[in-house]
Amino acid sequence: MSIVPMLLRSLCRLLSAFIWRPAAAMTTLLHESNLLPHNLNLERFIEEDLLDSENYLFHFIINMLRCLW
Repeated sequence: MSIVPMLLRSLCRLLSAFIWRPAAAMTTLLHESNLLPHNLNLERFIEEDLLDSENYLFHFIINMLRCLW
């Protein structure tokens, strides 16, 4: 299996999350990169389906944010 279909599927999932659920996607991204405090009010916005192992670009962005901040 080529890497292009895996990245294309991950890109589609990332874009669809930011188009259809922008608040949940951004909150999940910032919470998992430890840039938001662990607050029960914010945890209701976190989407667990965005954190599955096949969402490679989402995890890449999380790791980049962890390194830069």
